[in-house]
Amino acid sequence: MSEYQHDSVVPFKESALTKKEQVAEMFDQIAFRYDFLNRFLSGGIDRSWRRKAIRELESLQPKTILDVATGTADMPIMMMKWLSPDKVIGIDISEGMLDLGRQKVEKSNLKGKISLQKGDAENIHFNNASFFAATVAFGVRNFQNLEKGLTEIFRILKPEGKLVILEFSRPKNSYFLPFYKMYLRAIAPRIGKIVAGNLDAYKYLNDSVNAFPEGESFIDILKKAGFQDTYYKKLSLGICTIYAGSKPGNNAEKNVITG
Repeated sequence: MSEYQHDSVVPFKESALTKKEQVAEMFDQIAFRYDFLNRFLSGGIDRSWRRKAIRELESLQPKTILDVATGTADMPIMMMKWLSPDKVIGIDISEGMLDLGRQKVEKSNLKGKISLQKGDAENIHFNNASFFAATVAFGVRNFQNLEKGLTEIFRILKPEGKLVILEFSRPKNSYFLPFYKMYLRAIAPRIGKIVAGNLDAYKYLNDSVNAFPEGESFIDILKKAGFQDTYYKKLSLGICTIYAGSKPGNNAEKNVITG
């Protein structure tokens, strides 16, 4: 499978661990402040971004959804409110994040509807065609092999199932871009160090956002993984982007780019 620049971007540059192992360690370290920093660093707008991503599934009304890189379960809890599926399963490689997510699920009285499990996006432990939809919010940058992760998600989707991804991107506005770059490069890491005691995690945020293939480049990767009817929507001056694609139906020819 193809390798992309962001695949080699890691949180701890001196570590001998794989990217996957480093990402799990990083999120275990910052889990206790993750939700607070999300709200603080985004000014609370991250919840609006998630709602808009979830609305991309409204017409499908999926009965079962897999949330990949679920973190502290913001997406599963919000999907229960906005989509009312029968079941949402969230997987993540960080036990620290999952522990906090399980507490939130229990407080929301959704324990019977949401299941959070340790799981690897590049080796998903579910059978082919198990889910009507899948979501990934701010997680695809953390895949060790982007194409492998997307191919795994394609595998577990039912025919005509839909994937919706929410990910940071770089704004194109020439007036806003310098302020955004300064915020991501200098201000966010310092806040991360003060609040969570972890400078590396928020330096990694900057590095991984800058290395990530976005816009049409990412759409091409989705198509290569087999998805069709792909599209993307920029949010908040391009700070964040929704990407979506569907798995062809049983009678459709698989839409795969080769070569």
